[in-house]
Amino acid sequence: METDVLVTYATRMGSTKEVARAVAETLRENGLSVEVQQASAVCSLNEYGAVVLAAALYMGRLHKDARQFLAAHRSALMNLPVALFILGPVSSAEKDWTGAQEQVKKELAKLPWFTPVDQQIVGGKFDPAKLGFPFNLIPALMKMPVSDVRDWTAIRNHAKDIAGRFQPALQR
Repeated sequence: METDVLVTYATRMGSTKEVARAVAETLRENGLSVEVQQASAVCSLNEYGAVVLAAALYMGRLHKDARQFLAAHRSALMNLPVALFILGPVSSAEKDWTGAQEQVKKELAKLPWFTPVDQQIVGGKFDPAKLGFPFNLIPALMKMPVSDVRDWTAIRNHAKDIAGRFQPALQR
């Protein structure tokens, strides 16, 4: 049986994977067949009718596995509806959300061929104790407080909207 939707994710510490799983669960609750895979493990998109890519912004760029996924599957993605969940701000400060929107805009401008049917910036999670090298050597990062500004209700509501957008495309 063909799987309707691939929910793929690029994560460093697992926070984005948690968002991807919540998105997948919501899509299933709305009648879609869903498979979840780490972006670096995806070999082909042939069996999917739509894709959700969940990826975090790091230092103003999409996670490298997300960038590699987009490059590796460019021709297939040009013919599929794709929705993005971008984990960005780790605080509720408006300037951080505005900055994340600008960063996503710059990243997508580098991919003129890529036209997602939907994109949503969602809050992220941060724990300085889990930073790896070389980030654990940056004093400003190590002084930042632990935070988790992922809004699970908003994430699930947005995933429900995406299910509605994907339904017509999948019924071809």
